[in-house]
Amino acid sequence: MKNATTTAPLHPLLTERWSPRAFDNRHELSKEQLTTLLEAARWAPSASNTQPWRFAVAERGTEAHTKVLEALAPGNQVWAHAASALIVAAAETTTPDGTERPWAVYDTGQAVAHLSVQAQHDGIAVHQLGGFDRARVTELLGQPGLTPQVVLAVGRRDEFGVLAEPFAEREAAPRDRVPVENLLVSIAA
Repeated sequence: MKNATTTAPLHPLLTERWSPRAFDNRHELSKEQLTTLLEAARWAPSASNTQPWRFAVAERGTEAHTKVLEALAPGNQVWAHAASALIVAAAETTTPDGTERPWAVYDTGQAVAHLSVQAQHDGIAVHQLGGFDRARVTELLGQPGLTPQVVLAVGRRDEFGVLAEPFAEREAAPRDRVPVENLLVSIAA
Protein backbone atom coordinates (compact mmCIF):
# COMPACT_ATOMS: atom_id res chain seq x y z
CA MET A 1 0.00 0.00 0.00
CA LYS A 2 1.10 3.56 -0.68
CA ASN A 3 -0.84 5.34 2.03
CA ALA A 4 -0.72 9.10 2.01
CA THR A 5 0.83 10.87 4.98
CA THR A 6 -1.71 13.52 5.89
CA THR A 7 -1.82 16.40 8.35
CA ALA A 8 -5.46 15.64 9.24
CA PRO A 9 -7.34 12.36 9.53
CA LEU A 10 -8.87 11.44 6.17
CA HIS A 11 -11.06 8.54 5.12
CA PRO A 12 -9.01 5.50 4.07
CA LEU A 13 -10.59 5.63 0.58
CA LEU A 14 -8.67 8.88 0.11
CA THR A 15 -5.42 8.02 1.87
CA GLU A 16 -5.07 4.64 0.15
CA ARG A 17 -6.01 5.77 -3.38
CA TRP A 18 -3.16 6.20 -5.83
CA SER A 19 -2.60 5.88 -9.57
CA PRO A 20 -0.65 2.74 -10.46
CA ARG A 21 0.77 1.95 -13.87
CA ALA A 22 1.16 -1.80 -13.37
CA PHE A 23 -2.15 -3.42 -14.33
CA ASP A 24 -3.04 -7.11 -14.36
CA ASN A 25 -3.49 -7.89 -18.05
CA ARG A 26 -5.61 -10.96 -17.20
CA HIS A 27 -8.23 -9.03 -15.23
CA GLU A 28 -11.53 -8.19 -16.86
CA LEU A 29 -14.00 -5.72 -15.44
CA SER A 30 -17.38 -7.32 -14.92
CA LYS A 31 -20.48 -5.59 -16.23
CA GLU A 32 -21.51 -5.00 -12.62
CA GLN A 33 -18.17 -3.39 -11.71
CA LEU A 34 -18.31 -1.09 -14.72
CA THR A 35 -21.94 -0.18 -14.04
CA THR A 36 -21.09 0.65 -10.42
CA LEU A 37 -18.24 2.97 -11.46
CA LEU A 38 -20.44 4.80 -13.97
CA GLU A 39 -23.28 5.01 -11.45
CA ALA A 40 -20.92 6.69 -8.97
CA ALA A 41 -19.99 9.22 -11.66
CA ARG A 42 -23.66 9.76 -12.51
CA TRP A 43 -24.39 10.94 -8.97
CA ALA A 44 -21.69 13.62 -8.88
CA PRO A 45 -22.94 17.17 -8.35
CA SER A 46 -23.21 19.47 -11.35
CA ALA A 47 -24.17 23.09 -12.04
CA SER A 48 -27.96 23.31 -12.43
CA ASN A 49 -27.96 19.48 -12.52
CA THR A 50 -26.80 19.56 -16.15
CA GLN A 51 -24.70 16.38 -15.78
CA PRO A 52 -22.42 17.36 -18.70
CA TRP A 53 -20.08 14.37 -18.43
CA ARG A 54 -19.96 11.63 -21.02
CA PHE A 55 -17.96 8.41 -20.92
CA ALA A 56 -16.73 6.22 -23.77
CA VAL A 57 -15.74 2.78 -22.48
CA ALA A 58 -13.17 0.80 -24.46
CA GLU A 59 -12.60 -2.66 -22.99
CA ARG A 60 -9.29 -4.42 -23.59
CA GLY A 61 -9.44 -6.74 -26.58
CA THR A 62 -11.85 -4.54 -28.55
CA GLU A 63 -11.25 -2.37 -31.58
CA ALA A 64 -12.28 0.66 -29.52
CA HIS A 65 -9.55 -0.13 -26.96
CA THR A 66 -6.95 -0.34 -29.73
CA LYS A 67 -8.05 3.02 -31.15
CA VAL A 68 -7.96 4.79 -27.77
CA LEU A 69 -4.62 3.16 -26.91
CA GLU A 70 -3.14 4.40 -30.21
CA ALA A 71 -4.28 7.94 -29.32
CA LEU A 72 -2.31 7.89 -26.05
CA ALA A 73 1.14 9.41 -25.78
CA PRO A 74 3.80 6.76 -26.50
CA GLY A 75 4.96 6.69 -22.87
CA ASN A 76 1.44 5.90 -21.71
CA GLN A 77 0.94 3.20 -24.35
CA VAL A 78 3.87 1.30 -22.82
CA TRP A 79 1.84 0.39 -19.73
CA ALA A 80 -1.82 1.38 -20.31
CA HIS A 81 -2.40 -1.49 -22.76
CA ALA A 82 -2.69 -3.86 -19.77
CA ALA A 83 -5.62 -2.00 -18.17
CA SER A 84 -8.95 -3.81 -18.31
CA ALA A 85 -10.53 -0.74 -19.90
CA LEU A 86 -9.65 2.69 -21.15
CA ILE A 87 -12.44 5.13 -20.43
CA VAL A 88 -12.58 8.53 -22.09
CA ALA A 89 -14.18 11.17 -19.88
CA ALA A 90 -15.50 14.06 -21.95
CA ALA A 91 -17.33 17.25 -21.10
CA GLU A 92 -20.35 18.40 -23.07
CA THR A 93 -19.16 21.99 -23.20
CA THR A 94 -22.06 23.32 -25.27
CA THR A 95 -25.76 22.54 -25.38
CA PRO A 96 -27.38 21.24 -28.56
CA ASP A 97 -28.39 24.84 -29.41
CA GLY A 98 -24.77 26.04 -29.04
CA THR A 99 -25.04 27.66 -25.60
CA GLU A 100 -21.76 27.40 -23.69
CA ARG A 101 -21.72 25.36 -20.47
CA PRO A 102 -19.08 27.21 -18.43
CA TRP A 103 -18.97 24.65 -15.59
CA ALA A 104 -18.92 21.50 -17.73
CA VAL A 105 -15.20 20.81 -17.35
CA TYR A 106 -15.32 21.29 -13.57
CA ASP A 107 -18.40 19.10 -13.28
CA THR A 108 -16.81 16.36 -15.39
CA GLY A 109 -13.82 16.41 -13.05
CA GLN A 110 -16.18 15.84 -10.13
CA ALA A 111 -17.75 12.87 -11.90
CA VAL A 112 -14.30 11.37 -12.50
CA ALA A 113 -13.42 11.93 -8.84
CA HIS A 114 -16.57 10.09 -7.76
CA LEU A 115 -15.74 7.23 -10.13
CA SER A 116 -12.18 7.07 -8.74
CA VAL A 117 -13.29 6.91 -5.11
CA GLN A 118 -15.88 4.22 -5.91
CA ALA A 119 -13.19 2.26 -7.74
CA GLN A 120 -10.94 2.45 -4.68
CA HIS A 121 -13.80 1.17 -2.55
CA ASP A 122 -14.30 -1.73 -4.97
CA GLY A 123 -10.60 -2.66 -5.15
CA ILE A 124 -10.21 -1.34 -8.68
CA ALA A 125 -7.32 0.89 -9.71
CA VAL A 126 -7.71 4.03 -11.81
CA HIS A 127 -4.92 6.03 -13.43
CA GLN A 128 -5.98 9.30 -15.06
CA LEU A 129 -4.09 10.18 -18.23
CA GLY A 130 -3.68 13.64 -19.70
CA GLY A 131 -1.14 12.43 -22.24
CA PHE A 132 -3.24 11.74 -25.31
CA ASP A 133 -3.95 13.22 -28.72
CA ARG A 134 -7.00 15.36 -27.95
CA ALA A 135 -7.88 15.92 -31.62
CA ARG A 136 -7.72 12.18 -32.34
CA VAL A 137 -9.87 11.28 -29.33
CA THR A 138 -12.37 14.01 -30.24
CA GLU A 139 -12.57 12.44 -33.69
CA LEU A 140 -13.08 8.98 -32.15
CA LEU A 141 -15.98 10.30 -30.07
CA GLY A 142 -17.61 11.72 -33.19
CA GLN A 143 -20.01 14.00 -31.32
CA PRO A 144 -19.91 17.78 -31.68
CA GLY A 145 -19.69 19.63 -28.38
CA LEU A 146 -17.82 16.85 -26.56
CA THR A 147 -14.39 17.83 -25.29
CA PRO A 148 -12.22 14.95 -24.02
CA GLN A 149 -10.77 15.76 -20.61
CA VAL A 150 -8.95 12.62 -19.54
CA VAL A 151 -8.50 8.96 -20.36
CA LEU A 152 -8.86 6.60 -17.41
CA ALA A 153 -6.89 3.36 -17.32
CA VAL A 154 -9.04 1.08 -15.17
CA GLY A 155 -8.38 -2.41 -13.87
CA ARG A 156 -6.78 -4.42 -11.13
CA ARG A 157 -3.32 -3.39 -9.99
CA ASP A 158 -0.63 -5.97 -10.60
CA GLU A 159 1.53 -6.00 -7.47
CA PHE A 160 4.19 -8.04 -9.25
CA GLY A 161 4.00 -6.29 -12.61
CA VAL A 162 7.32 -5.40 -14.15
CA LEU A 163 7.52 -1.93 -15.63
CA ALA A 164 10.30 -0.38 -17.67
CA GLU A 165 12.05 2.73 -16.39
CA PRO A 166 11.18 5.45 -15.63
CA PHE A 167 7.82 3.89 -14.73
CA ALA A 168 9.17 1.30 -12.28
CA GLU A 169 10.78 4.04 -10.19
CA ARG A 170 7.58 6.11 -10.22
CA GLU A 171 5.52 3.08 -9.22
CA ALA A 172 7.68 2.52 -6.13
CA ALA A 173 8.08 6.20 -5.17
CA PRO A 174 6.27 7.43 -2.07
CA ARG A 175 3.22 9.59 -2.57
CA ASP A 176 3.61 13.27 -1.82
CA ARG A 177 1.74 16.52 -2.19
CA VAL A 178 2.52 20.16 -1.60
CA PRO A 179 1.51 21.38 1.88
CA VAL A 180 -2.00 22.78 2.33
CA GLU A 181 -0.59 26.24 3.11
CA ASN A 182 0.91 26.32 -0.40
CA LEU A 183 -2.58 25.87 -1.84
CA LEU A 184 -4.06 28.91 -0.13
CA VAL A 185 -4.29 32.33 -1.74
CA SER A 186 -5.64 35.58 -0.35
CA ILE A 187 -8.72 37.37 -1.58
CA ALA A 188 -7.66 40.76 -2.93
CA ALA A 189 -9.01 43.74 -1.03
